[in-house]
Amino acid sequence: MLKKLISYFYPINIYKTTSELSKTLEVTLVNGELVLDSKNTNYSYGSLQRVLRKGLKYIGFEKIKPMNHILVLGVAGGSVIKTLVDEIGCKGKITGIEIDDKVIELANDYFQLNKIENFNIIHHEAFEFVLKTKLTYDLIIVDIFQDTIMPSFLFETFFQNRLTEILNPGGFILFNTMLLKEIDKVRNQNYLRFYDLSKFKVDALPRVEEHNELIVVEKLK
Repeated sequence: MLKKLISYFYPINIYKTTSELSKTLEVTLVNGELVLDSKNTNYSYGSLQRVLRKGLKYIGFEKIKPMNHILVLGVAGGSVIKTLVDEIGCKGKITGIEIDDKVIELANDYFQLNKIENFNIIHHEAFEFVLKTKLTYDLIIVDIFQDTIMPSFLFETFFQNRLTEILNPGGFILFNTMLLKEIDKVRNQNYLRFYDLSKFKVDALPRVEEHNELIVVEKLK
């Protein structure tokens, strides 16, 4: 109780470890809540939860709540899972793909993701999973970072094509990106040009929590 009170004035480190992929990982108590951070950015809860919640609100909680199957690429501590389940009230299946086994361990130990009945986390590389899956989804959330670095495959045409193939008509892609340099803006602009506007509705929500840009893609029926 004392630590929680102090955390409103000073962040309190609860646990620190390393992983091969994410390097430094820290669980910290901030303003009475646990957050998961890498060395240079917030991985789950805190600002990241606010970023993805804004994207989900933009899509519409009322549209998301009845969805049958949601795919989350990049789970980290699972803040978006908690938003989907606790705030939106999703009862459908939620599948999470996370490549870092140390992150999965922290997500279960500190954020109790393994206790969410309609959520299943798979230790897998996102590109390979998207390539191989036979299922389709109503919402695909893409939130993949290695610290502040976004893997290049996220912006490749093949990966974009594959995401649209496994997205149900009327479904959405919510893609969280980070803009740190001018080249990142050009990258995102090129990404947006990929979509055929007769088949997709595409919007960008810039400067969410300063450095994030959310891209929202709707597959028209």
